[in-house]
Amino acid sequence: MTVVTGDLTRLTLDAIVNAANPGLLGGGGVDGAIHRAAGPSLLAACRALPEIAPGVRCPTGEARLTPGFALPARYVIHTVGPVWHGGHDGEDELLASCYRACVVLAIQHDLHSIGFPAISCGVYGFPAERAANVAIDTLRDLLASHSDLDVRLCCFDDRMSVIWQRALTQA
Repeated sequence: MTVVTGDLTRLTLDAIVNAANPGLLGGGGVDGAIHRAAGPSLLAACRALPEIAPGVRCPTGEARLTPGFALPARYVIHTVGPVWHGGHDGEDELLASCYRACVVLAIQHDLHSIGFPAISCGVYGFPAERAANVAIDTLRDLLASHSDLDVRLCCFDDRMSVIWQRALTQA
């Protein structure tokens, strides 16, 4: 598991993770960047996924897989992180569930490398330090039995990279 600074949409991996909204129809932040970089076929693939409730293709804490289309990554694993409400509404467990669900999909599809953004740390408001600790603890537990999976924690800027690198070295 390593922390990298850069543009998630440029990583050549088996899969990158999209911090999506429940409808999986694109949005802002990393979600919008992934949709723009992948091209319109990604939106069509997301629309083809069944809704499990009106406007919901992926509930919070779950994950869905689509091809990567024009991305250098072969696949996109879409997950919906929790919106931060102060830390008393199960946000930590929902965030951990996102990371678990993504790794499970990667393993089920025999993928060997995966890149994660800082799920829920943008407009969803999850505190970056807390999110980094939840993510790294969860991933460490999963990698104990799947050590062949190359995990990249991709941070868009140096400030976020410092936070995630600190959590990685302290965990």
